[in-house]
Amino acid sequence: MRLCAILVVLALVALARPSAQGRVPLPTAGQPVTIAAGGRQVRVSLVAGGLVGPWAMAFLPGGNDLLVTEMAGRLRVIRNGVLVPEPAWQVPPPGGRDVLHGVAVHPDFAQNGLVYVAHAKTGERGITTALTRGRLDGDRLVDAKEIFVSDAWEKATFALGGGLRFGPDRRLYMSIGDRDSLVLSDDNSIRIRAQNLDTHLGKVLRLTDDGTAPPDNPFVGRKDARPEIFTYGHRTGFGMAFHPETRQLWFIDIGPMGGDRLDILLPGRNYGWPLVSMGRNYTGNLVSDQPWFRPGIEMPRMFWVPVISPSSLIFYTGDLFPQWKGNIFIGALSGQQLLRVVIRAPGQGAGGQAEQRVPMLTEFGMRYRDVQQGNDGAIYVATEVTYASGKPDGTVLRIEPAP
Repeated sequence: MRLCAILVVLALVALARPSAQGRVPLPTAGQPVTIAAGGRQVRVSLVAGGLVGPWAMAFLPGGNDLLVTEMAGRLRVIRNGVLVPEPAWQVPPPGGRDVLHGVAVHPDFAQNGLVYVAHAKTGERGITTALTRGRLDGDRLVDAKEIFVSDAWEKATFALGGGLRFGPDRRLYMSIGDRDSLVLSDDNSIRIRAQNLDTHLGKVLRLTDDGTAPPDNPFVGRKDARPEIFTYGHRTGFGMAFHPETRQLWFIDIGPMGGDRLDILLPGRNYGWPLVSMGRNYTGNLVSDQPWFRPGIEMPRMFWVPVISPSSLIFYTGDLFPQWKGNIFIGALSGQQLLRVVIRAPGQGAGGQAEQRVPMLTEFGMRYRDVQQGNDGAIYVATEVTYASGKPDGTVLRIEPAP
């Protein structure tokens, strides 16, 4: 099992290693970079550097202060554009290089100061994903308490999931990966549990703000199902965003060798993994003998072959880029880009195309781990050089129109 974990990490690092050829240096403090992106000139500025694997960002209301998780286990605070030297909170021992993922602030943060983080938890059954809630007091997270532990126990240290997003219904949505320690083989005995409703593996969960299952969840009352489950049949997704008009939840899921997908999540639906996938296992064999469709399984809104390893997702609603309003922005890891996606209404497709995919920021050769819209309408991205390197080479960058 340990050898398998090492091989997976080595494979991820190999995919994650950016090429230095033809790259533009990242901006430095006080030295922004102006580049062409998405059909216009933008200015990219450094907000914070020296981060160790920044994973997720969450803006605090009323300004541009933000929280950043480092996958090595530290919750960081950026105040007035400056990274606070000491972490606000750290994942309890034993820790590791990839143990802290999502962060979300309560809809009533201005009144209660509550912050949620998703992280690895170690126990007698192995490792799983847990949810901790605390109160931000100045630059420290205090009264931190574990309020939910997923039933996703496995020996694997990867595929934890841990994406977090509060919805317009004031419920907290949390992704859990398929926890597949046999990921390098064709053996699907672990990943197939994404189809089982008696476990949290390979699911998106819907929770109250105290970590319990809401009474209107789709599987509440079924003896063969976990009440926290919102959707199932997912592999390793993190990015979630609610459509600003339909209020539906859109979700990014990373495939193996091919088969990344963008889904619109509907309560109680099955999104197919691993019964349906456009990807191949790392052995080179097809994941599924029915890669595109099976009855009772939802189709993706978009998919990618080959992969870009999409990490994060927003709908842009700000005023700084009026021509980008309503566009989707997707951070890509192996794709090393911020992808702008334009989805057109029927009859509006340019050249007969219903969608347009525009790669941006490829010049930097970075892996884009998270993308968020700031309260100022600018676009912020968290970058890393390689997966779980343990090195302080991660950044938060701000993207705005060039003057």
